[in-house]
Amino acid sequence: MLVQSKIHPVLSVTDLQRAKKFYGETLGLKSNGDLAEGHAVYEAGEGSFLVIYQRSDPPKAENTVASFGVDDVEGTVQWLKDRGVVFEEYDNPGLKTVKGIATIGDLKGAWFKDPDGNILAVSSA
Repeated sequence: MLVQSKIHPVLSVTDLQRAKKFYGETLGLKSNGDLAEGHAVYEAGEGSFLVIYQRSDPPKAENTVASFGVDDVEGTVQWLKDRGVVFEEYDNPGLKTVKGIATIGDLKGAWFKDPDGNILAVSSA
């Protein structure tokens, strides 16, 4: 049953207005309005959306919580850098970034954080 389901990330933030500015203006996602008080929804690709909600405690995830599949990782990274996004640099066994981008076999990926420290990625689709 779940194999046919879409997955939609739900992320917590401590400042909803600051997060709305980041996701809407910086990342350029289309607002789909507020789901309920303290919640906002952003559209990405066809059938994809991201929900953010406010809570008092900061998020605790130390892993990637959402990844945007893109056709051009390098171009997307540069576009986001031009908008002020700072990319993470990693030098771990099996994962090394160069100018923010890692190549893993045929895949490419780059990671950045939202204002609350949620780790997001862009990766080759």
